[in-house]
Formats: sequence, structure tokens, C-alpha cells
Amino acid sequence: MDDKTSRWIRYRSSLVNIEYLLNLSRFTVSWAIRSNFTLVYLSLSVERGCSEITLNDGDGPTSVTGSISGLQPGLHGFHVHALGDTTNGCMSTGPHFNPAGKTHGAPHDDIRHAGDLGNITVGADGTVNLNITDGQIPLSGPNSIIGRAVVVHADPDDLGKGGHELSLSTGNAGGRIACGIIGLQDG
Repeated sequence: MDDKTSRWIRYRSSLVNIEYLLNLSRFTVSWAIRSNFTLVYLSLSVERGCSEITLNDGDGPTSVTGSISGLQPGLHGFHVHALGDTTNGCMSTGPHFNPAGKTHGAPHDDIRHAGDLGNITVGADGTVNLNITDGQIPLSGPNSIIGRAVVVHADPDDLGKGGHELSLSTGNAGGRIACGIIGLQDG
């Protein structure tokens, strides 16, 4: 298998009869709709690491659970970005997902981007366990995050309170170190 094809894996879901195509070169995503809830599975391939993340929106807020390994210890900004495009790496994902046109803020602020999920705390072993619940990142409807991107940033998000010129637009969270498109490819 050459380098290009070795980064892609096809598998068939045991939940529903849909085949997914996963890109292992960055943050990768698959999802399945089952009765009244949606599951989104994400895998992260950093320099040397892996992850499994599940998003479930049921009839209420979306829950993000799972773990990521292979990151540098400390705080990292964690956001949904507007564009599901990685043609130029993580820079192609555009700004934070912000359908209401608000300024950047903390996940529990009234004034914030929908994609502002705050910080993840990576332990000394390079692993973070996620358990985030948020009402502004639905998996269906006009403001769905399906087709957008998830990004892990190099630095902590200042939650719009840092006083830096980028605080109210990006949380001054630094470069983009991992990203992936939230979506599926029907087999």
C-alpha cells in the first residue's frame, strides 16, 4: 500500500449498514444516526498518539466524551471551526463556528461563538479525557456542526478575557496542532 492509500481505512459500522472512510493523517470523523440520537466518532492522529471521541446530541445538548493522547501536557484551546476543509492543513478550517456573529467567550458565557468549547487539560502523559456538554453545537438542523471541523490549538484559550488583540476573535489560543472534518462518506 502506498503512503496515500495507507492513510485511509474503510470499515462497516456494526450499528447501521453504512460504510465510513476514515482519514488517519489528522483528526478523523465518522458518525451514525440511530433512533433519536446521533453519534459522532472522532479519531486523532498526532505525531504519535491516538484518540476516540464520541458526540451524542439526543434530544438536548451535545455531549463530547472520549480521550486524546499524543499531545503536549497543559491547556489547549478546543474549538469547532466553520469550514470542513483541510486542503491546506488546519489553516483551511476557517474561523471559529459563529453563526450568531458574536465575539469569542467561554463555553458558559452568553456572548460567545457557538464553537467555543474552552480548554482541554492534557496530563503529564500527553493524554486528556474529554467530558464536555454544550448546547450550541447541534448535530442536526441549520446550525449543525456536521461538515465543519474540530481543532486542537497549541496554547490555552483565554476565553475572551485576556486583553490581547486576538482575545475576542480567537481566544489567543495559538497555532492549530490537530484538526479534522466532522462528517461521513456513505459507502
